[in-house]
Amino acid sequence: MTQQLTQLKCEPCRGDTPPFTQEEIAVYLPQVSGEWQVVDDTKLRRIFTWRGFLRSMLFVNALAYLAEQEGHHPDMHISYNRVTVELTTHAIGGLSRNDFILAAKIDQLVAAHADGAP
Repeated sequence: MTQQLTQLKCEPCRGDTPPFTQEEIAVYLPQVSGEWQVVDDTKLRRIFTWRGFLRSMLFVNALAYLAEQEGHHPDMHISYNRVTVELTTHAIGGLSRNDFILAAKIDQLVAAHADGAP
């Protein structure tokens, strides 16, 4: 892999594309924040904690805009100052390069607003 994930664009998956194996996950996982957790080899999950509900909603809106640009949409769960983000490629029932691309771009979004305010 010569390009950083943040330089790539999510590409539509076909239903016959196989999900990532554990070996492929192991190659891509070090390229995203260590706060992302692999769940059942089918999802990436990260929990973000903000200073309050409004900050959580600002983050969710910024993430929604990013996801729409990428054409790859995460599951998000909002609980006051916590936002849980789960990435999976629904069309293939598991992880794909797109999930790691979006995770890296979410990491970049959060880093750009290191003061905790997206």
